[in-house]
Amino acid sequence: MSEIIEKAETFVSGLLQNKLDPKFLYHNLRHTQRVVKSTKELLNNYTLDNSAKERLVLAAWFHDTGYTQGVTDHEENSCAIAKEFLAEHHYDSSGIEAICQDIMATKRYHEPDTITEEIIRDADSSHFAQRSYWETTDFLKDELDALGIAHYSPKEWRDENIKMFRNEHRFYTEYALENWQEGKEKNLKQLVKEKKAEKEIAKKEALKAKYKSESPDRSVQTLYRVTLKNHLKLSDIADTKANILLSVNAIIISLVLANLIPKLDNPSNTYLIYPTLIFIVFSVVSMVLSILATRPNVTSGKFTKQDVTEQKVNLLFFGNFHKMSLNDYEWALQELVKDKDYVYSSLTKDLYFLGLVLNKKYKILRLTYNIFMIGMIISVIAFGIAFRYFGPDRMQF
Repeated sequence: MSEIIEKAETFVSGLLQNKLDPKFLYHNLRHTQRVVKSTKELLNNYTLDNSAKERLVLAAWFHDTGYTQGVTDHEENSCAIAKEFLAEHHYDSSGIEAICQDIMATKRYHEPDTITEEIIRDADSSHFAQRSYWETTDFLKDELDALGIAHYSPKEWRDENIKMFRNEHRFYTEYALENWQEGKEKNLKQLVKEKKAEKEIAKKEALKAKYKSESPDRSVQTLYRVTLKNHLKLSDIADTKANILLSVNAIIISLVLANLIPKLDNPSNTYLIYPTLIFIVFSVVSMVLSILATRPNVTSGKFTKQDVTEQKVNLLFFGNFHKMSLNDYEWALQELVKDKDYVYSSLTKDLYFLGLVLNKKYKILRLTYNIFMIGMIISVIAFGIAFRYFGPDRMQF
């Protein structure tokens, strides 16, 4: 490293550390050091004379020093700072002009004319190809925001970067095209991938919002779901209780027919006729009522198109459509789902008629249990009286 480059490095490092506004999160000493490093990497692959290499490295060190005097015209200010420093160190005037020319080549839309301009432009944008690009671009976004130059949302900043990658930036040197272009393409693909992913998420959210706006409110859905579930559970309980009574009375009648009835032929057992008859009658009545409580009641199973149009039929209950053709039922169901109010009305009717069925079941079931209880009590009393007053020996027990 030449003496002038060492002095320039010391000078620029001190200048950027002490004079640069802390809001410059991207255009700072770290950025300058990266540009110098990339410049040297490119110079190692090109046959330039030592003086040209020295001037290019000096241009890399000074190219952003103008930011110490503000954002506006920082390239021109960088040239002025470089000229002053180099003149103090008796650098030749032609070399100073060449350095300024390379510094001015770092302007955003400048098209390079010489190999040195191509090198410094590629070095200045080498971060596009590096893995640290994501951290670097965040620093630039934050810098623009902190300085009040521009405010970007994450989506807008990503779109700006994609635009820069595709339309505004390109590498000029053969070395950069061969060694850095692939890294740049990878970063671009990641940007595009993130944009597509965000679009998919936005699309899903839009569909979700649309579905939510068109579908019943969650609380309404829960209301119908829980109420229907409770109705069906109560119906199952009623059927279970009726089946228990039916089974118990069937067993009682079987035992009576097998054990008591054959003994009634004997004249000495005539006193058991009435108690047995009472026992059987109450058991039979309990069985009949249990059967009535569980017996299904199927309706006509037909409806007309007018019923559907006027929303008079509940298409959710099988008893209203079991005799209809599949095509008619499909048409009716399509008409149902078109109208949210009709859906609510059908669910409400389903709940209402289920409630009526439950009311009928539990009324009969209550009556059945009462009759079974009374029958058991009367039968026991009857058997007791028969044994006490009409038994063969009229014995107390």
